[in-house]
Amino acid sequence: MKLPDGPKTSPRSLADEFKTNPLGFMDTMGDRYGDIFTIMAGSTPLVIVSNPEGIKQIFTSAKEITASGKLNEGGAPLVGNNGLLMLDGLRHKHRRQLLMPPLHGTRVKVYGQRICQVTDRVINDLAPGQAFIAYSTVQKITLEVILQALFGLYAGERYEQFKQILSKLLIFARSPWLGLSLAYPFLRKDLGRWTPWGYWLDLQRQFDKLLYAEITERRAKVDPTRSDVLSELLFARDETGQPMTNEDIRDLFPSLLLGGQDASATAITWSLYWVHHLKDVRERLLAELDTLGESPDPMAIATLPYLGTVCNEALRIYPTQVVTFPRLVESPIEVMGYELSPGTVTRGCIYLTHQRQDLYPQPQEFKPERFLERQYSPYEFLPFGGGARRCPGEVLALFEMKLVLATILCRYQLALADEQRVEKPKAIGVNYPPASGLKMVMLGKRQRPAKPQQFVANSA
Repeated sequence: MKLPDGPKTSPRSLADEFKTNPLGFMDTMGDRYGDIFTIMAGSTPLVIVSNPEGIKQIFTSAKEITASGKLNEGGAPLVGNNGLLMLDGLRHKHRRQLLMPPLHGTRVKVYGQRICQVTDRVINDLAPGQAFIAYSTVQKITLEVILQALFGLYAGERYEQFKQILSKLLIFARSPWLGLSLAYPFLRKDLGRWTPWGYWLDLQRQFDKLLYAEITERRAKVDPTRSDVLSELLFARDETGQPMTNEDIRDLFPSLLLGGQDASATAITWSLYWVHHLKDVRERLLAELDTLGESPDPMAIATLPYLGTVCNEALRIYPTQVVTFPRLVESPIEVMGYELSPGTVTRGCIYLTHQRQDLYPQPQEFKPERFLERQYSPYEFLPFGGGARRCPGEVLALFEMKLVLATILCRYQLALADEQRVEKPKAIGVNYPPASGLKMVMLGKRQRPAKPQQFVANSA
């Protein structure tokens, strides 16, 4: 078998290099080896692909290359043994389908006004002249949004309890202490809540207690008007036709919570940076937003073309995930001229695909109009992954991103605290927000122009 070329450095050194500077590492690998290369993970070849045709083959060759749940087993202590990442085959397909209705289509519309209201309340708490960290501020918004979407909660004692415990869980999930425990199993000992692993288990127990209490109450009193994920799962049947157990329901939430808060907050924060870093982009976007009048309907906001391109470009230049979830080669297959044998692991590199000069001229430049000028395939633009492991919350995430950004821009004037600073990404968990967290200043309420300027959607 002839594998693609790749670095000969020890796996440990490569892993350390990736942890220290993931995007720089991928840039170096791409420059040196092109759009397909091999990294040895012990005796297992890991083939990284950034060529769209190669990625398409990986996603669509389901018989030869499987999205095996066992490749994600290292994340089980974080997301649960029966979470979507751990499952594959019929179980994965069925449970993924259970999550889709409340996160897609007309169901998403019901969250629109709530997203705008939460955004307005959080930003309105900032005093004129006050400096703030955009990333942590936006996290407050995305946490409240995800609580409503997943659990249907937006007020009351249990809502406040969930908000408190989830904030602690999500903060600790990004900590190096938990990372060490996940990397070295011998550290996973419950020696009390004053030790890293004991603290993590204690937080999980508190979350479980709250969730199971909510499940018990919901099962006892059915409310057919609810449209959240939990309500959908309570009376769903598993792939064998049996009711879902409380534990099965519980394990579907951690990955949705992590993606729903951190990934969304990262994408929105980068959008705020680019819009305030580039005056022309900001002015053009405001001109489009002003065409909707003083109190725009959330669904009208979501369909604005230039707003959509700004969000897409923010997701392109610094995607919330660097690589796709791993796939396992189950039977021999040729990918881009290389014969991959069973046992080989493959991953698409989202970051390098989004940086391809042939797809995105001047790829390091923020140019939203490129999405007006060209239609990209799901193998060329894939901020939410692809295939069987594509993010189930994609529609809600993009909807939320547009509404939060639009609400802030329409109603408030913000500025970068340091307009000369060029923000770079920093790895926090699996996300890459601005390294500084993005320090901004609240200038005050925005005064809408008396006569909105004309906006031309397809102008370059």
